[in-house]
Amino acid sequence: MARKEAMLRLHARLVARRDALRKALSGDLDSLRQLSASEVGDQVDAAVETANDEISSQLIEIESRELEQIEHALKRIVKGVYGRCEFCGGKINEARLNALPYTNSCIECARENERHGHRQGHRPDTTRWANVFAKGDDQDSDGPVNLSDFEMDLSETGR
Repeated sequence: MARKEAMLRLHARLVARRDALRKALSGDLDSLRQLSASEVGDQVDAAVETANDEISSQLIEIESRELEQIEHALKRIVKGVYGRCEFCGGKINEARLNALPYTNSCIECARENERHGHRQGHRPDTTRWANVFAKGDDQDSDGPVNLSDFEMDLSETGR
C-alpha cells in the first residue's frame, strides 16, 4: 500500500512538473519570437540581445530535455516498469526517485554512464560518425588527413 501511495505522489509530481515546463516553454518561445521581431539599437544592444538569446535557447534546451524525460517516466508508469533501471533491470532506490522522479537508471548505472561520458537519463548513442558518412571506395576514413589533397581557391573570386 505504501508503494502505491508513493507511486501516486511521484506521478502527481511528474504531471505537475510536466505541465509547468510546457507552460514555461510555450511562454519562452513566444517571448523569443517577440524579441526577434523587435528593432535592435546599436552594436552593444545587439551583442547583449545575442547573449540573452543564447542563454534563453540553452535554458529552453535544458527544459525540453527535462520535459522529454518526464514524459518518458510517465510512459514507464503506464507500462508498469517505473522504478526499474533501464540498463541493469534492478530497482531504483526510492530516495533517488524522490530526488529525481524522472530518472530511468539506478545510481550505479548513472555513475557508469557518467564515467563513459553518456548523458544522464539516456541510453548511449551507438551510432558512430564514421557510419553516418559514406566511405570512399579505397579510402580509409579513420586514417590521417593530408590537407594537400584538398583543392583551395585563394583568389579574390574564391572567397
